[in-house]
Amino acid sequence: MVITSLLDRKIEKRPEQVRLQGRILFLTEEPELIKRQLAGEDLPWDTKSPANNPKLRDDISTDEITPAHYCFYFDETLGEIPYLGLKCGDMLPIGRGEVKKGGFVCAVSGKRRGKGSSREQSPYAEMCAGIRLVIAENIERIYKQNCQNLGLLTSTNFSLIDKVRAGEEIPLREFTAGEDEITRQVIEYGGLFPFNVARMQKKVFLPPIKTPMRPMTLAEKIFARHMLSSDVEPSTSARPAEEGAAVPETNRGAVQPGATGFARADLRFSHEYVTPMAAIFFERYVGKDAKVNDPSSILFFRDHLTFLDEVISEEKKKLGLLDLATQLKLKQEDFAAKQGIKLHGELKDRKGSEGICHSIVLESYALPGQLNVGSDSHTPHVGAIGCVAFGIGTTDVFNSWITKDVRVKVPESVKIIIRGRKHSNVTAKDFILKILSLDYVRSGNALAKVMEYAGEAIEALSVDERATMTNMAAEIGGFTGIVAPDKKAVDFLVERRGMNRQQAESRMEGLCSDREAQYAHTIELDAAGITPMVATPGDPGNGKYVRELNTPVPVELAYGGTCTAGKNEDMDMYAAVLIDALKRGKRVADSVLFYIQFGSQETRDYCIRKGYLDVFRKAGAHVIEPSCGACINAGPGVTTRPEQVVISAQNRNFPGRSGPGQMYLASPLTVAASAVAGYIVEYEPSMETELAETRHE
Repeated sequence: MVITSLLDRKIEKRPEQVRLQGRILFLTEEPELIKRQLAGEDLPWDTKSPANNPKLRDDISTDEITPAHYCFYFDETLGEIPYLGLKCGDMLPIGRGEVKKGGFVCAVSGKRRGKGSSREQSPYAEMCAGIRLVIAENIERIYKQNCQNLGLLTSTNFSLIDKVRAGEEIPLREFTAGEDEITRQVIEYGGLFPFNVARMQKKVFLPPIKTPMRPMTLAEKIFARHMLSSDVEPSTSARPAEEGAAVPETNRGAVQPGATGFARADLRFSHEYVTPMAAIFFERYVGKDAKVNDPSSILFFRDHLTFLDEVISEEKKKLGLLDLATQLKLKQEDFAAKQGIKLHGELKDRKGSEGICHSIVLESYALPGQLNVGSDSHTPHVGAIGCVAFGIGTTDVFNSWITKDVRVKVPESVKIIIRGRKHSNVTAKDFILKILSLDYVRSGNALAKVMEYAGEAIEALSVDERATMTNMAAEIGGFTGIVAPDKKAVDFLVERRGMNRQQAESRMEGLCSDREAQYAHTIELDAAGITPMVATPGDPGNGKYVRELNTPVPVELAYGGTCTAGKNEDMDMYAAVLIDALKRGKRVADSVLFYIQFGSQETRDYCIRKGYLDVFRKAGAHVIEPSCGACINAGPGVTTRPEQVVISAQNRNFPGRSGPGQMYLASPLTVAASAVAGYIVEYEPSMETELAETRHE
């Protein structure tokens, strides 16, 4: 049993003083300054007068720290990879192995370090290259937690630069100051796994949650139902709980922001990018014959790399990356079979997958009021039906297989109210791109907070459209996104899941925010003031109205798909635009390749029932089986040249995310309309379409 193998494991805390001996790498906006550091020059840095220093790169995403193709490595080879995708100006100044050869012990950058994907390969690559400390103005939640879980130190204190340079001892409390009790202990023990072993050995205890009853937000209520009481050990039983049985160890009182502990997860899932590395950690640290805790509540997915062979370059093939990607698949299959875990894998009769993890979890598994975790930053997708769902890294994943719980600091909530009635050519994607463009979000004030969406315009959205809002809480940098479940959520569970209506309605009880609940901030928008949006290349926060584009932007590629835009209602939108075009004697422009990719087989079947496949074919669009595909630089729709322009309904356009080209993000309506026009345009529905939409609403 797991518990037997861990109870006698020797676990010690880190020393109380830390000495970091090595060089500091400043990730500046000027590529030449980075190249000089890699060549051996130590950049002067004035910690007392920051205005004298070169500008540091802001918004460094995990795609830039470890580009997607290199995440096929899941061992120390990652130490050759860090910052290969870092774009400074128009250059990628860092080559393979250069950070490791440079003897760097600390890496320094600007605002919002670690944006985007939850891939733990990023901090692991930095560690394997010799980095022991990351300093930045502010650090994204998942990336920071991944660093802590691995034992990589983080700080926002730039005065530490002088101490590192001088080789001085730094008190460990410098890195634990201001952290909650559990995070402090995780840092002191050098990572999440040694902390959890110490927890099993009763060397550490969870701080009690003593919050008096208070008005709570929806997310706080769900956390309160799932937080473990302070006096229980992590569960080590491999037996699943009985269906519908109460979990007596959970706290049933109140919580407030800042409360820390471990939350029992209803569902844990991972995909082939993460499962193999988590499995190796599990087998290395727990035991090759150890069994995971309650495999019935764990899901695996083969959804990211199904079409990789169609787009991977010959250069990357020669590096063996395609073979490595195959190993990811095989390792996940082997571990799933060994552990008795359900794997949603590849199709048997044609190329493609059963579906993207987020799509399938929403369609088939998640329930209102649950707490779900997944190995992907877009796990908040299922917040559309009133779940608290959030992304976790590899170490969190493999630890959850042992304990069935995850470390949580109850976050503050931001209420985003969108009032009024939207225009017929405006979608949830336009709403979220507008939110991402706001100063409050772009400045990082929303980091690690719950985004609770409300207001008449949100209530009018379908569950599919609400999922776009909750999914892209990841781009906000939020902890999660959530919408209070209502009649539309009930209808979704009845119609799409086959659930008994009375049973579905009973799950909604109490799942709303109290009138007096407290929020860190409230954002109010008028739906009538929002017109179709695009996010210009480089960042999802670069939002502007389509009508504000000064000159026409011709596109070569148009892409509709991914978890964010491969749902049933997204297909309705692509079809509406293309049906409208065919009626007017038009089709996809000769200069454009338009790809439409389903999020799941359920959505593909829906399109067959609706007759959309014929519409897509007649209009000149190319249909692709489910996969993350182009969004992860692993399928048709990726760019191949820097000057190539693509308009995409996916969720991210970070540099290099989907190839070297220029990516604009937009709604399914705008993507399809632009594919027909040959350049970026708003969709202007015909009167017949407008009347149909009015009746639908």
